[in-house]
Amino acid sequence: MKKLKGLIWVPVSCMLVLFITGCNVDKDSVKEEITGKTKQSAEVVTIENEGMTIEYEDAPTKAITVNQHVTEIMLALGLEDSMVGTAYLDDVIYEPLQEAYNKVPVLAEGYPSKEQVIAAEADFIYGGWTSAFNEKNIASREELQDLKIDTYLQSSSVKVAPTIDDVYTDIRNIAKIFRVEERGEELISHINRDIDEISEKIPKIEKPLDVLVFDSGETEVYTATQNFMNTLITMAGAKNIFGDIEDNWATVSKEDVVERSPEVIVVIDYGSTTVEEKIEFLKTDPALSQTPAVQNERFVVLPLSAASEGVRIAEALEILVKGFYPEVY
Repeated sequence: MKKLKGLIWVPVSCMLVLFITGCNVDKDSVKEEITGKTKQSAEVVTIENEGMTIEYEDAPTKAITVNQHVTEIMLALGLEDSMVGTAYLDDVIYEPLQEAYNKVPVLAEGYPSKEQVIAAEADFIYGGWTSAFNEKNIASREELQDLKIDTYLQSSSVKVAPTIDDVYTDIRNIAKIFRVEERGEELISHINRDIDEISEKIPKIEKPLDVLVFDSGETEVYTATQNFMNTLITMAGAKNIFGDIEDNWATVSKEDVVERSPEVIVVIDYGSTTVEEKIEFLKTDPALSQTPAVQNERFVVLPLSAASEGVRIAEALEILVKGFYPEVY
């Protein structure tokens, strides 16, 4: 657990952790489910995904994941033995998944090259962000398809104003592709139970807290607008002050931030700039330091890996609820 003055970031202890670590499900049963369904898999699985239609005659056996939240989905589904590589973490892997993660070769700190993907003999690439599939990084999805490498792009990470059901659709699609549908439904059920338990602790208040998401910026502020962080803030009973902008992210002026007067600032934790550095910037900036959130040192640290559209929805929600309403914990 990290502790800084005015910050809250705590690990969640929940049904999902028990599920992942095998207290509720025998991991060997997952392998049997994959093997059994693959052997009898005369049925072709067809998936519509972000403008592409892909048919899977068999479950992939040499998958590569790029971007942390989709890597964690694969591992939570017990699919590490179907992976030949992974890449691009935002921070440390989700602790209950560490053992499974250690079994998978790490191909690159960022995105792997097309040559690395080919050398790994990959038959499937699961990308979390659109940036995974372009010529600057791995390759376009069309080019990879020509190389007999199927792909899946996390739809809930691409669309504007994604819901929890959109995340669950992605989980279900991956579970279907790998023929582990039962495991997918169990995973979703455990996430839902954790969310319900946390939601019960949210107090009823007349006016929702005004919240700014601070990703980065010096002359301007780069903030979440209608991406999944906005969904999480709403679930926590608060209001994203830039949730009216119809896009996933936006660059806004400091003056606009000051005018909208955030009471709490959610600081996104990832990358080379530390949380401490981000908060020090907010405290010393002539404009942003005048906001109620900074004046009262109301900062909540949210790891990008938890805030993304993956298996850690309940963890992210709990971090926000504890930060917004410390009196209920």
